[in-house]
Amino acid sequence: MNLSYLWGILLGSLHAMVPITLAGTGEVIGESSGLFNIGLEGIILLSAMTGALGAEAGGPIVGLVVGMGTGFVVGLIFGLVCTYLKGVQLIAGVGINLFAAGLVTFWLIHLGVPGHHTIAEEGRMVDISTPFGDFSPMILVAIVFPVVIYLLLFRTKLGLKIRAVGENPQAADVAGIKIHLLRLFSTATGASLAGLAGAYLSIDWIGSVTKELSAGRGFIALATVVFSGLNPLLVLLGGFIFGFFDNLAVWVATMPAVQQIIPWQFVSMAPYVVTLMVAAGVIGRVRFPAAMGVPYERE
Repeated sequence: MNLSYLWGILLGSLHAMVPITLAGTGEVIGESSGLFNIGLEGIILLSAMTGALGAEAGGPIVGLVVGMGTGFVVGLIFGLVCTYLKGVQLIAGVGINLFAAGLVTFWLIHLGVPGHHTIAEEGRMVDISTPFGDFSPMILVAIVFPVVIYLLLFRTKLGLKIRAVGENPQAADVAGIKIHLLRLFSTATGASLAGLAGAYLSIDWIGSVTKELSAGRGFIALATVVFSGLNPLLVLLGGFIFGFFDNLAVWVATMPAVQQIIPWQFVSMAPYVVTLMVAAGVIGRVRFPAAMGVPYERE
């Protein structure tokens, strides 16, 4: 295998890493405050659709902003239901996934295209050209965000407050921290990163929208959060692990000699199996916030 193959696999792995890392990093913010959102899959899919609409109307940057805005709004609704209305977080997350699957399917049917919408060229992100190949600027964004969120959570007073409301909301309330408002802000901000991940899929990496576009990436992002123990830097590592095996499956599918030894269908399972095995290996060893998933009521 020559150097060009290795570089191609690395670039492909970095591109596949982006949506997992962004969605997982956002979820770390929400879970640190005590809310867990299993609706990442739906947010990614829904934002892919709205991001595509925004990109075709105003260009790729507008599409990314619209995708982030979609995630923020969905996260805001989720936060309102699960904080002020004391809704069950698991059910609210499932509702997001079902709503997104239905709406995107309806939108694709409305377009008259059977399950597929290709983004117009003017709405696509422009890659950065290098002597080694083209890569998306979103790769840099996906690397920077975990570092920024790590510093926010563990090096700032705001991060201390976010972690406090997730660990001991009663004590945080006594200290004068507005529990519901901070949880609402945290989960909406985290969901906006999942929205950015969805917009990246449609207007950058894939260049189209289908009802299966998210392809389980929201759930893999949740598994990566478990693996990370709510450390954004480890989310970046987990995202790259998934991205590597995801891209390896694509590479195998294009190599007839390799397919004679290992069917590509088995290799395509690898990113999901590896990620779940890694997450399963740390379950029980990772300590999550004590009040995560529990609605707070002042006594």
